[in-house]
Amino acid sequence: MDVQLQELIDKIKKDGVTAAEKEAAKIIADAEKKAETIKKNAEDQAAQIIKDAKAETKRMEKASDEAIIQAGRNMLLSFKDSIVAELDGLIKDETGKALSKDVLGKIIPETVKAWVKDTDASELSVLLSEKDLKALESTFKTKLKAEIKKGMEIKPDKTIAAGFRIGVKNGAAFYDYSADALAEMFAAYLNPKVADLMKIAAKDAQ
Repeated sequence: MDVQLQELIDKIKKDGVTAAEKEAAKIIADAEKKAETIKKNAEDQAAQIIKDAKAETKRMEKASDEAIIQAGRNMLLSFKDSIVAELDGLIKDETGKALSKDVLGKIIPETVKAWVKDTDASELSVLLSEKDLKALESTFKTKLKAEIKKGMEIKPDKTIAAGFRIGVKNGAAFYDYSADALAEMFAAYLNPKVADLMKIAAKDAQ
């Protein structure tokens, strides 16, 4: 990465997309709040599963200790996978809802204006879903009139269900605020907590 591009990225991180970062923080706060409910239910269910596994162990006295231990591990792993899947679904759903037309209509223009402080508007490209682009086309023509006139592109992208991507047209630098990208980031943050929860539940059930 050349020095000029690195300086551009560093300055963008310092100056730009404050509104987008606040919105991302709000999304993760909302997701964590709802995740707490799932985690509480998961803790109770995990404890019950372990108790049931112990009862099953007594009924399997003829089975080898190794087979019993493996069965318990499999039960916990299966339960963990189901909770992770539920959390991932929740995060993706809530992230998509949070990236509403009104939110995008505010964030995208502010993000673009942050970029054009250091990048020529003609080099910028904004991608979002076809549905959102149609809904916000008039908003962008008003709020980003100057940037569009200079050559900035705003195009639909079939791979984006919600949110947006912004970057230079050659792809050398970009930010991904699509629902999938944000959901992946939040899931990476929350899913390790599920593993910790399983450890706590296992201890409590002993």
